[in-house]
Amino acid sequence: MQVYGAILPGATAVSRLLPLAVAHTRAEADLSTNARHRLKVIRWYEEHDRNASRTCRHFSHSRSGFHTWLRRYEREGPKGLEDHSRRPHRVRQPTWSQELAQAVLHFRQKYHWGKDKLVVLARREGWEVSTSMVGRILKSLEERGLLWEPDLRDPCIVRRPHKRPYATRKPRDYVPKAPGDLVEVDTADIRFLPGEVYKHFTARDVVARWDVLDVHHRATGQTAASFLDVVVERMPFPVRAIQVDGGSEFKAEFEETCQQRGILLFELPPRSPKLNAHVERANRTHQEEFYQMLDPPDSLDELRDGLRAQETVYNTIRPHQSLGQRTPWEFCQEWFATRTTERG
Repeated sequence: MQVYGAILPGATAVSRLLPLAVAHTRAEADLSTNARHRLKVIRWYEEHDRNASRTCRHFSHSRSGFHTWLRRYEREGPKGLEDHSRRPHRVRQPTWSQELAQAVLHFRQKYHWGKDKLVVLARREGWEVSTSMVGRILKSLEERGLLWEPDLRDPCIVRRPHKRPYATRKPRDYVPKAPGDLVEVDTADIRFLPGEVYKHFTARDVVARWDVLDVHHRATGQTAASFLDVVVERMPFPVRAIQVDGGSEFKAEFEETCQQRGILLFELPPRSPKLNAHVERANRTHQEEFYQMLDPPDSLDELRDGLRAQETVYNTIRPHQSLGQRTPWEFCQEWFATRTTERG
């Protein structure tokens, strides 16, 4: 007896239901989280004798909301359980006339004022209108693209590009590991007497904690460039990178000098002194240990000589907790001795 190709009773009905079941499965996979929850509620309802009250108590839903979902499900399937628009069927329509809208538009384009002043002008012309209505008219005109707004930027401000020709942001993968890999430079105001201001310059190597100090009457690009020459001369190792803030003294001549010497120049983001923490702490140290203990000097040269002595004490005599109570000079000697041994 050949049975190949035989159709069993009811097979035709099953074959017709299979595409519908597959379609429902695909539709359920695309449902949102809320729709899947509503479908779960309806299935629980069908599995428990279609008892709406019991279902609503079980899931803590209102009966009216549940029946709304059920009607949508019976009419549209799982897709009907998605969130529908809550926009009212009857939306408030504008009650102002076209002439009033044109009058408000005329006043706004002529004076560029807000609704509080424009409503006064409209009333002077005989219009009976409220402030809120003028605001709604302005919003309607803006949505329709009929409201021209002026450019409020100050034309007197010269907007220069922020990009500097040589300085860049320090890359995340640039990690200083040897003396000279990164030297932070900063300035500070020193005031001994009212109206007398000195500009203190500090450069600190973040690895060896070696400091170079100088002072000038002003902080300009020229004085900063001359301080850079001092830093390169006094540090007992090559300087490969310098980090500064966005001060004007670290632009122009200073930037050109770094480029000519082949020294990388990193500029800090705005309002981020914490990224220059080593030199900020150095400024405080020299303020407490030198300037506050000093009588007002008679001249800049006298102040510079005392600062040079402070630099020597700081680098060769003062123990540093961050260096294991060694001085920066001792740290550098041990560092280079170790590197020489490793190479040998």
